Amino acid sequence: MHNFKRLDVWRRGYQLSLDIVRVAEGFTGISRYALGDQIVRAAISIPSNIAEGSGRGSNKEFRRFLAIALGSAYELDTQVQLARDLDLIPQAEARGLIEEIDELQRMLRRLRRNTST
Repeated sequence: MHNFKRLDVWRRGYQLSLDIVRVAEGFTGISRYALGDQIVRAAISIPSNIAEGSGRGSNKEFRRFLAIALGSAYELDTQVQLARDLDLIPQAEARGLIEEIDELQRMLRRLRRNTST
């Protein structure tokens, strides 16, 4: 078992979730319900799956949940780009979020690779 709160990837994923929720609060109209709900779910899924996987009894299960978190990070990347292109997120803010998502993806891949089965 892993103490997920000590993992940098979980901490950064958690902070990204907070940032995304705050950004999505500014969405209006149909974007708030369609894209806003989806983007928040994808962001929250990243640290949630890291935490859930860390509580499983084996490294194999932990790796599986890291893969799910990684999939959510790719989903979130697409959604942030979409929100940027719809002018829901300013270009500079979206760039920072995408950079953080890219780093989380690298961290998740590395942790998954370094976690023995």
